Parts: sequence; structure tokens; C-alpha cells
Amino acid sequence: MRQRGVRHRGGALPGPDAGIAAASRGRIGNGALFGGLALLTLLVVLLDNTTGNDLRVVPLLVVVPALASVYCSLRQTIWVAVWITAVVVGFRAGADGTFWDFVFGIGFAVLACALGVAACAARIRHATEMARLRSAAVTLQRQILRPLPVVTDHVLAYGLYEPIEEDRFVGGDIYEVVESPHGTRVIIGDVQGKGLAAISAFREAAIREPALTGVVQALEDAVVRHNEFSAQTGEAERFVTALVLGFDGGRRVETVNCGHLPPRMLHDGRASAVTLHRTSVPLGLAGLSREARTAESFDFPRGATLLAVTDGVTEARDAGGAFYPLDERVAAWAGHGPRELLDALHGDLETFSGGIRRDDVAALALHRAPAATL
Repeated sequence: MRQRGVRHRGGALPGPDAGIAAASRGRIGNGALFGGLALLTLLVVLLDNTTGNDLRVVPLLVVVPALASVYCSLRQTIWVAVWITAVVVGFRAGADGTFWDFVFGIGFAVLACALGVAACAARIRHATEMARLRSAAVTLQRQILRPLPVVTDHVLAYGLYEPIEEDRFVGGDIYEVVESPHGTRVIIGDVQGKGLAAISAFREAAIREPALTGVVQALEDAVVRHNEFSAQTGEAERFVTALVLGFDGGRRVETVNCGHLPPRMLHDGRASAVTLHRTSVPLGLAGLSREARTAESFDFPRGATLLAVTDGVTEARDAGGAFYPLDERVAAWAGHGPRELLDALHGDLETFSGGIRRDDVAALALHRAPAATL
């Protein structure tokens, strides 16, 4: 059997060092920061001289370190705090008042500046922890979500995966391609919650079970076990809409549809939705149906491409609230190869939605062609 993975469609994922460095970096350059700080100090001192003893403005500068803690690095915030403390001390030294006025004024300035530095340190520490967690999520995705494209003896699989949040690398949409002794098995689905357990269960069942319905039953059992555990721990139960496909080298493809969107077929310059007659309930809900899940097959001629998507594609909306017209768009791309098809889909979806995603987006383009054409 031949199976080869290549880099994920989205390119290289960011490493942990880059995220941690970005967390500790300031958003304002040193030149702009200190130039603005000098100008602000000059304006406040001039304003203070104008107002006289009736309204002292210079002590209000103690709020500047607090503002700097939000946008600046720790080193920048420390320098701002030192500068403001020196200005306030100089002002207090030349101002009228008792000894205790001087002491309390200086003490308040030092305390306010110290709190600003502490707030900056806390912000950077939190951002660094989030960067480490993000790095862990990236590492987890690399281990769980197979980089695509993948070439097997039966199919070329190209993939698109876009999480709803930039930092959420493992979302609810799942996909997997497994070459087994029984042919190539493919799943694409949408999990109510995280999809890692479903991917693991599919990988094991795809190799172990000779029948595609057996693979689906193993997935059903895995989701039910998870829900039983969730009931004990108080977590929300979940279900999975999934399309499971089996390729054995013949002209026809076997499928079990568990409440998922039907795939689109692109062949000879035409595109259309594949008609499936036996759509069953999502995984995890078999107990609500009296009908057992059964497999059906459809024709998949050589040179054709199957496009399978999650509802993050079909339920994407434009600014006016209209849903994404998938069939209309796919018809215009019927002559595209699988890689170009997903590139066109991704770009058009971003343009249509204005870059605003309301759900995870996953798509697979499965092509019947010799492996050497990748």
C-alpha cells in the first residue's frame, strides 16, 4: 500500500518561540513611545504652570504607566515609570507644601508607577501562557489532523481546514483518510464539540473492520461511550454528523451517510450533488432510530473529483445574510483539478463572507487518478 502525506494546505504552523516572543513584544516602537512621552510631559508641565496652585496637573501623569502597561513591553513600561517618577519628584521638590505633602505625593507616584509595571508583567505572563497553550494546540493538531494531500492506492485526497478562531487549531470539524487492508476509508464530519476522539476511533476501526458499516458502528459505540462518560462528569453530550466513504479500486464508491451533507461530483466539465437515498441519524443518536445504518454505493468514474464539505461552507453568510451558494460556485469550477478547486473555494468563501467565519470550515477533494500525478 502507498500512502504519502505532504504539508497542510494552510502552510507551516507557527512555532512556540514565535508566539512567546510576540507576547512579550511591545506594540509601540521606542522612538514613538519616548517622543510621545516627552511631548506629553511638556504639555502637562506647561498646563500646570498655566493653572497655578489652584489645579495641579503634573501629579496626574502617574496614570501614564498604567496606560503603557497595556501596549508596551515590560522594559518600556519600566522606563516610562522611571521617567514619570522623576518628573513628579522634580515637581514636588520645587512646589510649595509641607514635608508630609512631599512624602505622600512621592509615595503615591511610586506606588502608581509600580502598579503599572506589575500590571504589565502580569499581562505579559498571561500572554506567554496563552502562547504556550496555543503551541500545544498546534502540536496536537500536527499529531491528530493528518497533513494533506495524501496519496493512496485508490484516491488522491486534498484538504482544506479553517477553524472559526485563529488560535483554535483543533475544532469541531474532522477529516481523515486511512488506507486499510479493505481499501481506502475516508471520513469528513462535524462534531458537537472537539473531534479528537472521533478521529482516533475512525483510524482504528477503518483498519480493523472489513465492512464500512462496521466502521460506522465502531464510531457510534465510541460516541456513545463518550456520552456515558460525559453524563458522569457533567460535560455536555455530543453527536457527530459524518460522511464515511470507502474506495476499493472499483468504479463505485461505498458510503454511509450519518446526517451529513452529500458530496458534489465534478466530472467532464459538469458538477452536481450526489444523490444519496439512505441518510441515517448522526453518530451518537442511533438509539433514537429503529432503522439500522446501511451502506449504498454510487458511480465514481476515473478522472472525477468528489468534493465533501462541512456546514461551515454551506452556512457561511454574506453581509446581507444570504447563504453561500455552493452548487452555483462549484458548477463554475467543474473543470478545476482538486487542488485548484479547494483554492478557489477558499478564496471565494473568504470574499463572500468578508473574512467573517461563524463555524469551522472543512473540505475534502477526492480525485481518482494515478498517484504519480500529484
